Amino acid sequence: MAVGEYTSSATGRVRDPVYSGLIGLATLGVLLQALWAGLFVREGEDFQASWVQVHAIDGEVTILLALVATVVAVVRMRRTRRDLVVGSAVFTVLLVVEAYIGGRIGSTPALTAVHFPLAMALMGLAVWLPLRATRRG
Repeated sequence: MAVGEYTSSATGRVRDPVYSGLIGLATLGVLLQALWAGLFVREGEDFQASWVQVHAIDGEVTILLALVATVVAVVRMRRTRRDLVVGSAVFTVLLVVEAYIGGRIGSTPALTAVHFPLAMALMGLAVWLPLRATRRG
């Protein structure tokens, strides 16, 4: 067991509180992405640039949190929680792809057809990772 991990005697689950905190904050970032998008995505209307900027900044912070969570998973849980290591890496890569696509939507509106479904998949993964982190490896 790595430093910072603990096993609950009642459940036998191996957890890492640092990883759990980071992935929880990244999950919050993904959920806030939907909120920010809802404030500026209006069919047939101009968008509000300030909310687009908030959406972009939140995306960057969320990517950073996911990246740090992935590094923590690799360093501290690579032997005990391969599911979280792989899931966190996929989550981080998909967030980067999502941010790239989001940045291109202004010049290529058709990318919205990829951006929105990928956001829903990311939301599912963002919920799955913290829940999985509470289970035994």
